[in-house]
Amino acid sequence: MLETRCHKIKLKPGSIERVREWAQTISRRRDEALATLRDETIVIESAFLDRSEHGDFLIVYTKAESFARAAGAVRQSVHAIDEYHRQFKRATWDANEKLELLFDLDRTTEIESV
Repeated sequence: MLETRCHKIKLKPGSIERVREWAQTISRRRDEALATLRDETIVIESAFLDRSEHGDFLIVYTKAESFARAAGAVRQSVHAIDEYHRQFKRATWDANEKLELLFDLDRTTEIESV
């Protein structure tokens, strides 16, 4: 059974250009990003931009085999893209809130077994 989380990250004012650059970098360095996800047991990671009168936010949805193992892998990572991500977070994140999971319907195992 996979674990599911979603975070709402308040972005620092004026960081949208950097956020878009980060998203493009992750897409461009896809193979490296996927290698990191494998190490972290992350199966799905999606990031959305939410812009409102209350500020700019990243909404990050993640599914993992184990978030405990993911945390350990993050601490021990030797991937250059992970250092890039840490620098991005320091430069752009103002606050990080874990959202309450109300339900999680998941058919990924059905699709994989076909």
